[in-house]
Amino acid sequence: MKTRYYILTFFVLCANLLFAQVKFTSSVDRTTVGTGEQFEVTFSLNGNGSDFTPPNFDNFQVLSGPNVSTSMTSINGSTTMSNSYSFDLMPIKVGNYTIGPASVTVNGRRLTTSAISIKVIKGHTVPQNNQAQAAGPPDNSAASANVNLAKSLFIKADVDRTNVYQGQQLIVTYKVYTSVGIEDSQVDVIPSLNGFWSEDVKQGQQTQWRVETYEGRQYNVADIKQTILFPEHAGNLTIDPLGMTFVVRVQVPSRDFMDQFFGNFKEVNYKAKSLPVTIHVKPLPEAGKPESFAGAVGKFNIESSVDKTELKANDALNYRVKLTGSGNIKLLNNLNVNFPPDFEKYDPKITDTVTEDGSGLSGSRSYSYLLIPRHQGDFNIDPLKFSYFNPSTGRYVNLATRSFHIKVDKGSAESNVTAFSDADKEDIKMLGQDIRYIKTEDTGMIRQGGIFFGSALYYVLLLAGPAACYGAFVYRNRLIKNNSDLVRVRSRRAGKLAAKHLASAQKQLQAGNSKSFYEDVSKGLYGYLSDKLNIQYANLDRETIAGALKARSLKPGLTGRLLDTLDLCEMARYAPVNHISEKEVFERAKGIISDIENEI
Repeated sequence: MKTRYYILTFFVLCANLLFAQVKFTSSVDRTTVGTGEQFEVTFSLNGNGSDFTPPNFDNFQVLSGPNVSTSMTSINGSTTMSNSYSFDLMPIKVGNYTIGPASVTVNGRRLTTSAISIKVIKGHTVPQNNQAQAAGPPDNSAASANVNLAKSLFIKADVDRTNVYQGQQLIVTYKVYTSVGIEDSQVDVIPSLNGFWSEDVKQGQQTQWRVETYEGRQYNVADIKQTILFPEHAGNLTIDPLGMTFVVRVQVPSRDFMDQFFGNFKEVNYKAKSLPVTIHVKPLPEAGKPESFAGAVGKFNIESSVDKTELKANDALNYRVKLTGSGNIKLLNNLNVNFPPDFEKYDPKITDTVTEDGSGLSGSRSYSYLLIPRHQGDFNIDPLKFSYFNPSTGRYVNLATRSFHIKVDKGSAESNVTAFSDADKEDIKMLGQDIRYIKTEDTGMIRQGGIFFGSALYYVLLLAGPAACYGAFVYRNRLIKNNSDLVRVRSRRAGKLAAKHLASAQKQLQAGNSKSFYEDVSKGLYGYLSDKLNIQYANLDRETIAGALKARSLKPGLTGRLLDTLDLCEMARYAPVNHISEKEVFERAKGIISDIENEI
């Protein structure tokens, strides 16, 4: 009997000692705050508790909360847990106010925090929100979870500059900030980027996460999309938002001891969208604009070369121009080069070696001209003038290549003359072998005395002209009628445009570029649906696509295959896909487009 008494006394003392170490405190990040400014109040418990009850936040608007966080620490085999409940508040009017105590149950006893005094001074004007309610027990609904996740998970569009010149490159990076666990994600809205020429920066297969501090809080941050933009005209242009749906794990109130110890979580679908960004685009100045300016904006260098300075007439000469630098190099027009009149010139072969990365578009563009001097003599190739606008200095820059003296000797006495092949401008052929000589044999012409006038062939040819005119008139009217309906024209051409994207996807598949392959398949399907259903590309989402296909009586099974394929392509941009091969995805996309064409 005494032994039981001692054991019971021992456990009671241990429980009292354990309870004596549990503390429930309250704190704020500042005690003086202006109206319209938000601040955070935190209730901390260095142990496990249940039935948390917040105070009534009179005269304060609750922006979010309770935001629950749990931590576990193990030292020398001793494990301790701590919980915190935080609220983001905004004062409504000036005055001195008190935030009352919060309470929580620990080991059957009720603990309370001390009250906190807050001084509210004049700041921004805040409208009274009659619908704002005092914080109560956490709501387990998805809508409540979305409100609580607003500061824990969001998408932000960062641009390196917001004031640019027309044609000046800028970079927009869409980042996801999160302090909660993300189980899955998919892209809902892709920016249309109207008014910009765009080039996406290729990213790795795996998402790279890093830690950043934003507005005083630490987040895990990843770049989900990075695009190089070139404004096409002056004015205020808007970079559209990027929308995504995330599947996140959020903590919900515990109902038993095991949930309190390990935590109780649920998965919630949360939609996030970046804010639109306005870019102020200035026109290029007219003052000081050179005549040789053709739209180049950035910073460039130019050089030229020839493969020989002495040759015979009718031999080939290669003249090369190379532009290097950073800027809108892919948008440059053809160069205006003046060659001697006796030189036969052909269209240049253009080769781009360009890199797209986080610093923008840079690299080189080469122009290779094939020239053929036709006569003997001494000739000069004048310097090529090139100008560009440097947005860093706000001025135009003039460049010029070196000149070349070309000595042309007398060619061979043979009749053969070298020239450039129209089929392939890299091949040289002999014109003398292409010129046919005068025929000396019988040509099969009708002999004199043959009767043609009044024959059947005469009347057939006589009627063929009016018949051909009438046929052309009917065909022209039918063509005008068919092309007047832009919706039908887009629908008819949808398959051809999709075939181009799928052809590009097949090349990426053969090259082993998995990410580019899925991007081309996704562009092909979305572009096809935009043209076929007459829906703007930016407005395409799962619900819109499914509703439009259902209205056209498309089979539900085919609609499901299409949506599954689109989801698969979006998922493959952020995580590897192993349950289906890329070739099967390609064949599935082709089959879906073919089946839709047969039904619609």
